[in-house]
Amino acid sequence: MLDFAAQYAAFQRRDPAWDGVVFVAVKTTGVYCRPVCRARTPLARNVRFYGSAASAERAGFRPCLRCRPEAAPFCPAWKGTRTTVERALALIEEGALDRGNVEALAGRLGVGARHLSRLFAEHLDASPL
Repeated sequence: MLDFAAQYAAFQRRDPAWDGVVFVAVKTTGVYCRPVCRARTPLARNVRFYGSAASAERAGFRPCLRCRPEAAPFCPAWKGTRTTVERALALIEEGALDRGNVEALAGRLGVGARHLSRLFAEHLDASPL
C-alpha cells in the first residue's frame, strides 16, 4: 500500500484512477467514501485509508450516502443520478414524450419535473425535451 501522503493527495484531486482501489474513512463523521466523492475534503488528521469497503465497515465506518462506496461498480447505486437520466432516455426513446409531457415522464421515474430537468442539464447539457 502506498504512503499516506500519496493517498491523501490523490483524494484531494479526486483522482478516478484510485476509485475502487482505496476507500477513504473520516474519523469525525464515521463515514467512508470513494476517493472521487464530491463531499468536502476533510483534514488529513481525520482521514484513514482502507483497501476495501468491507474493511472500512469492519473498522466501524458507515457508507457515504452520496457516493455509495459499498455498491458494486456500475450498478445503479454506483452511478448515482446518471441512472435516472439513463432510464429517462430509454423511456423517451420508447415514445414517453410523444404520449405525455415532462411531468408525466418525471412521475414515472419517481422524481419531480424540475429535478429531472436539472439532472438532464447536469449530465447532458440539454433538457428532456
